[in-house]
Amino acid sequence: MNYARFITATSAARKPSTIRVMTEILSKAPKSVISLATGAPNPNTFPFKTAVITIENGKPIQFNEQMMKRALQYSQSAGIPELLSWLKQLQVKLHNPPTIHYAPTQGQMDICVTCGSQEGLCKVFEMIVNPGDNILVNEPIYSGTIHALQPLGCNMINVSSDEHGIIPDSLREILSKWKPEDSKNPKKNSPKFLYTVPNGNNPSGNSLTAERKREIYELARKYDFLIIEDDPYYFMQFNKLLVSQLLYQWGEEGFLGHVDRVIDFYRKQRDALMAAADKWLSGLAEWHVPTAGMFLWVKIKGIHDVRKLIEEKAFKKEIFMLPGCGFYTDSSAPCPYFRASFSSASPEQMDLVSTIFSLEKH
Repeated sequence: MNYARFITATSAARKPSTIRVMTEILSKAPKSVISLATGAPNPNTFPFKTAVITIENGKPIQFNEQMMKRALQYSQSAGIPELLSWLKQLQVKLHNPPTIHYAPTQGQMDICVTCGSQEGLCKVFEMIVNPGDNILVNEPIYSGTIHALQPLGCNMINVSSDEHGIIPDSLREILSKWKPEDSKNPKKNSPKFLYTVPNGNNPSGNSLTAERKREIYELARKYDFLIIEDDPYYFMQFNKLLVSQLLYQWGEEGFLGHVDRVIDFYRKQRDALMAAADKWLSGLAEWHVPTAGMFLWVKIKGIHDVRKLIEEKAFKKEIFMLPGCGFYTDSSAPCPYFRASFSSASPEQMDLVSTIFSLEKH
């Protein structure tokens, strides 16, 4: 895979900072090295000396003074090496990407730790998006992605989706406007990438089936476009064998045990909201049961635009939800959908909200 054609001229012009290069070299140097090179602060001046973190099973994790100094000090740009190594091995255990065996010059898989996925997405978008580029999204789409892409001046082309995620035939129809060889001609402006949340899409809660993933991947190969997979809810899938049950053979029992408990919690939360919706909103609204994540995407029948209902009437009842218009590239257009989160409210609160909402709808 030749990734060079996807990089913007600005990104291609960037060169490594001498200081950052030196930081990486020093991180691998023996302790006997005397360094007058970097501007790293003296760790003896750090105000935090030790720390104790208690995890959910009551076990304390202690950070001694040396560990605290390292944690608070500058590190390599991609992240602390031990953390990167663990994350890379986790990816291999979960997905076994073939690119792990590629040469560095041929697109070998690598990892960079960012301050949350939103920062990572922004960095990727700024690295590959030129004004006027055609990119593929499937609305409704995470609002943070919309606001990250719109200032870059690209053309967002919507690919239709349903309760099983992106519809491959819709993607195929859009791509038929180009020839596969057009990807080699910048003037043809064939789509550069597809952005998607494959598991528990925010806000719709749908997930791509394995069959559809394969179809989409084959189209990406045929038309030579990237797939930017934003997957924050991979460990929050409800209707499949728990990932941790497949991975205990590799260790990491603490982390994977936590994953089990998180999935169980959110499944119960989802079921509580489903019970409330079935009880109070049947006949008034439409929805699909979320397969992952923490959101329910609801369409109110008989209302062209729910903005007033959500932003005024529900707000006066001290009920906060998000109108669906915020998850479309044209947020000014009328929208009959709203997003409800089941992450924090208690089952009793969900039932009360559904009751009030039912009365307001009537």
